[in-house]
Amino acid sequence: MPDFGDHVRIKTSDETERLGLAGREGIVFGWTTPSLTRVEVVGQLTEDFAFNVNFEDLNRDVWFAAELVELLDHAPGQVLRLDGVDAEWVRLPSGEWEQRTRGTD
Repeated sequence: MPDFGDHVRIKTSDETERLGLAGREGIVFGWTTPSLTRVEVVGQLTEDFAFNVNFEDLNRDVWFAAELVELLDHAPGQVLRLDGVDAEWVRLPSGEWEQRTRGTD
């Protein structure tokens, strides 16, 4: 199952085709329980769970039923930084995050 920061592709369905999202690739920005958050979800929910996928080229993100999200890879080399923290986290090919001391810019 995809996780935060993973590189994914949206599967083809009537709805994803109609929205122009079928086959599009993006990055998982999060997940939620739609019954609690009331987000609008693309696809039929078979469980109370949805992924938020960001499409950089569209400058937007969309919530999807889990069945429509296909893991491509863990986006190795991705770097996560937080303001005011002198550490950064680098994504490894395994999907784990490695903490490193942040250099001065």
